[in-house]
Amino acid sequence: MPISQHADEVTGTTRGYGPDQERPADYLNSFEAFIRDNVNKITALQVVVTRPRDLSRVQLKELQMALVANGYSETNLRQAWRDAKNEDIAASIIGFVRQAALKEPLIAYDERVTRAMATILRSKPWTDPQRQWLQRIGDQLRKNVVVDRQALDDDPFQQSGGFNRLNKQFGGELEGVLAKINEELWKRAS
Repeated sequence: MPISQHADEVTGTTRGYGPDQERPADYLNSFEAFIRDNVNKITALQVVVTRPRDLSRVQLKELQMALVANGYSETNLRQAWRDAKNEDIAASIIGFVRQAALKEPLIAYDERVTRAMATILRSKPWTDPQRQWLQRIGDQLRKNVVVDRQALDDDPFQQSGGFNRLNKQFGGELEGVLAKINEELWKRAS
């Protein structure tokens, strides 16, 4: 085994995006091609592109696993976007997919949630408890990207009675409220 006695020296650093994508634009183009080629093959991908409001947590995990298996993590997409566009946008994986497939503007996910929840809160006169629950749902959306009926039966909502108790607070209309939130969340920016 050869051993060198001279001092090591850093001559430069570069960031690669896989074997065929040395530049960030190449990585983003490759991602776009992957989305285009697989939109009809991966069910979760089709849901994100055509009706993101119907995306379940299981489908989101399926999509994330399929993307990572093909070299497209949310972290790498953010870094490539930052390097290629000089924009630091904390978009969700759903936002990146919709941008690649539909050329939607890439919007920070937190901004999407804030906008959607503001629209929902203005949509009708909510009671104080309903407003508090909507705020908690918005907070959970920021953490988990998808809040559906199943999510409301898990922590932190489970401790407060889960979906059934919340549904009573909303007069039996909680599923409709969740659907409106998800619709607002992925509504195209005008």
